[in-house]
Amino acid sequence: MLSEQRHGLILKVLEERHSITVSELKELLHVSEATVRRDIVTLDRAGRLVKVFGGAVKADNTYLLQEPTVKQKAELNKKEKMQIAKCAAGLIQQNDFVYLDAGTTTGYMLDYLDVAEVTFVTNAVSHAQQLAAKGAHVILIGGTLKNTTEAVVGATAALMLENYHFAAGFFGTNGIHKAAGFTTPDENEALVKKVAMRQCQKAYILSDHTKFHVVSSVTFAPLSGGTILTDTRPEEFQNMKNMIIC
Repeated sequence: MLSEQRHGLILKVLEERHSITVSELKELLHVSEATVRRDIVTLDRAGRLVKVFGGAVKADNTYLLQEPTVKQKAELNKKEKMQIAKCAAGLIQQNDFVYLDAGTTTGYMLDYLDVAEVTFVTNAVSHAQQLAAKGAHVILIGGTLKNTTEAVVGATAALMLENYHFAAGFFGTNGIHKAAGFTTPDENEALVKKVAMRQCQKAYILSDHTKFHVVSSVTFAPLSGGTILTDTRPEEFQNMKNMIIC
């Protein structure tokens, strides 16, 4: 198959599906992974698609390059976030050792938590303060404080997390995309999320419907890396098994 034919087929698939992975294109085109990656790079440079981690997405997808502040995010889709947060809080059991990621939706979980006999580890200063006020046993990890999200991030925080083994972890995300996975704008925050998820027996991603089809700068986990808790199942994700509608 000529390169022009491959390019046309790639763009046709993206028109229908919005995203595709390198492995899917390899099977579809019957070519090597190296050829697929070269085709993606060529089309990306031509502005026909956007190259992302592990594949490509349609050129008109939503990209998030900057992190909104906690104040900016607090009132966005509040009803949906609280619904998801209540659902998430119900998954915590007595004697669990729980990781609670920074974020507005994970923050809403605090209103629904029974903190008795549960130990919480968090990278969010505000979460730690509220949990302590409720009488919870809480551990705040150390590292660099990021002002916009009020999260502790960076290598020091990641190293500390490697010592823990969580029964469950609850995480925020800035974007959910079939090809790019779970993404966030900051590489230091992505590192902390990635390590914390790796230390969890069960990892849950809390996200309202507006985060789907959004790609941010850094992937911190593939879609298979955790169970999504959300308010609505988008059409493109109908067959996804690791999703709970709250």
